[in-house]
Amino acid sequence: MMKIGLYRRRGSASAQGDSTGIPTDAQVDELLAMLRRNGVEPSIVDDRLPSTEGLDFVLSLGGDGTLLSLVHLMQRQDVPIVGINYGHLGFLTTGSPANLDTLVSDLIEGRFTIEDRTLLRVEVEPTESTLKTEPTFVLNEVYVHRKGHSSLLHTDLFIEDDYVATYKADGLIVATPTGSTAYSLSCGGPILTPTSGCFVITPVAAHTLTLRPIIVPDSARLRLVPRPSRQAYFRLGMDSRSLTLPTGSHVHLQRAGFTIKLVRLHHQSFYTAIHDKLSWGR
Repeated sequence: MMKIGLYRRRGSASAQGDSTGIPTDAQVDELLAMLRRNGVEPSIVDDRLPSTEGLDFVLSLGGDGTLLSLVHLMQRQDVPIVGINYGHLGFLTTGSPANLDTLVSDLIEGRFTIEDRTLLRVEVEPTESTLKTEPTFVLNEVYVHRKGHSSLLHTDLFIEDDYVATYKADGLIVATPTGSTAYSLSCGGPILTPTSGCFVITPVAAHTLTLRPIIVPDSARLRLVPRPSRQAYFRLGMDSRSLTLPTGSHVHLQRAGFTIKLVRLHHQSFYTAIHDKLSWGR
């Protein structure tokens, strides 16, 4: 019997639902019943103890933010993720509440493909000894950004220990191919296909027009160093999470040693996603 886990961000839903794209309790109960009718054994993936042992798939119930939270929780657990979009754009998601019966049937009958998505490994060397940051992994992007309305952030970029440039800007983004359609795209970065084997580095509101996005191979080791001369602290964003760090900290980035598996149904591809969800060609 196929086993499928359901993940919904804890504490985000109510009997009436809300505007964040999180399914209601009633919608989850309806989905559980539908899976059982189709001969599937469902279970709830608890975000406090996110074990996916024995599961064939995990359904992420929400929008892209929910899926990113699930990726962070699962880390190296090698179970394919199926995104069900209860939100708005849902670029990373595969299905919607309206086509759940068809989606489950496709999973049971094997009418799908699995895409291996690259992650970024993030490790920070803070300047303050009281701050400890463990390596973490992100699917979309890592960015450094000025705090509040302070002056421009001056960030040194190093690739393989070679100095590249000092970016005078609101911030600097390093995005995976998956994340190239998120924050980086809104700042003028290019779209990368999932299998392109690259990262894109995109400035946020750069002070100089000559500082443009740059694409580098995902084998490269990157280092971002926000300078301490202008500001005492900066904001480090990692997908939907962020923390405040002292300037002068070194943010080390490289490709993670594992991937995340995302499911696409047989009639879908990356190109149908950008056509349908970014309204290309319309």
